[in-house]
Amino acid sequence: MSDKYPILDFDSDRPAVAEPAKLIARNEAMPEHCVLCFFQSAIDALMAREQIKVITNLRSEMGPHPVYLLKDAEPPVALFQPGIGAPLAAALFEELIALGGRKFIACGTAGVLDSSISAGRLLIPVEAIRDEGTSYHYLPPGKEVYPSSKALKAIETTLTSAKASFQRVKTWTTDGIYRETSGKIEKRKNSGCSCVDMEASALFAVAEFRGVEFGQVLLAADDAGGESWDPRGCFGMGGEKEKALQVAVEACKII
Repeated sequence: MSDKYPILDFDSDRPAVAEPAKLIARNEAMPEHCVLCFFQSAIDALMAREQIKVITNLRSEMGPHPVYLLKDAEPPVALFQPGIGAPLAAALFEELIALGGRKFIACGTAGVLDSSISAGRLLIPVEAIRDEGTSYHYLPPGKEVYPSSKALKAIETTLTSAKASFQRVKTWTTDGIYRETSGKIEKRKNSGCSCVDMEASALFAVAEFRGVEFGQVLLAADDAGGESWDPRGCFGMGGEKEKALQVAVEACKII
């Protein structure tokens, strides 16, 4: 262990003092397939159309975190909003695994570092730079982490079958959205990153540690690759977000 840099103090000991599987009972209503959707607007749209129903709630000091079931999905697919940022998303991901989830696809947005990537383009991260803290509690220190091969194949098969355009990318996962400096952005671009997000590397690490399948679909949103930040309508894009969610659902079914 490192006395100098606590973040490098990885401990592979199992179980932890607070182990999710001991705190949260397996829920028989929870299917093994589950989509983590960062788009609350897309979830609200499904609820308004009565296409989902609540099967249970996870809880935090923020209040209840509903776990939904997609109606008429075969095989059954759960839907969940994991919250923004690696620590919260990873903790709730752990609890979904404890409930009984085993095959996961996430969908969310990413800022682009390459300004030629248009807003709304589907990006499939095949690796992520670990510039957040959470992953270092799940895997030994390292620069990158990866989605599971089965989940990645399911995403690409779904998009190819639908003749949808997409781009394989390396993403930079960071906790500090207001510390994405020009120098750091240039360094990440030189490392091959095309986009930046807040959760991917942590979720990849949790999935690897727990032995579950996980992959992610990212929707290109704001542009952080120019001289100044360009939101490019990142808080809208309702139609694109619903389409990305549908991709995630269809991919999740075939893992």
